[in-house]
Amino acid sequence: MIRKSLLLLTLACIFCLFHLSALAQGDTTELARRNGFKDIKLGTPIDSVKGAEFKKEIKEKNEFPARLYEVENESYTRIGEVKVRKIELKTYKDLIYEIIVITDKDTRLMKGMVKSFGDPKYILVTDTYNWVTRNLSLTFKDHSRNEIKLTYRCYPLLKMMLTDKGKKIDEIADDF
Repeated sequence: MIRKSLLLLTLACIFCLFHLSALAQGDTTELARRNGFKDIKLGTPIDSVKGAEFKKEIKEKNEFPARLYEVENESYTRIGEVKVRKIELKTYKDLIYEIIVITDKDTRLMKGMVKSFGDPKYILVTDTYNWVTRNLSLTFKDHSRNEIKLTYRCYPLLKMMLTDKGKKIDEIADDF
């Protein structure tokens, strides 16, 4: 009888430890739910962002035609008490595939992100912290001595770029 009680107690303790470690790591469902920065959502048309101003045509990875926009809107000037210095959006076929947010360097920013999205994965080679979901990633990196750079990327649109490239190659091959 005592042996069964000890076994049940041990199993209950192990279950609690696994549960607590899962909570400590957090998960990225909140990041996936938000799908971007504030109300700027990845994969949505650029027209949906108030204050987005076209800056220039760019080539993503030196081959994909894209556009760079800068956002000036009062509702995006702060993350809590942390000042947002700049917001840039990159679009492919007028859909947002990358959001870049430059903020003041403040330790509360990382603490808030860990609380919301769980512990990030640290990449030593690039000196970045990353959160990854099935459809997007968020990268936290030093931008300068006094600034942090947050980069949100949309995987479905990046895959669309590669698919479109494959279609162009097929069209060229069919033209021979």
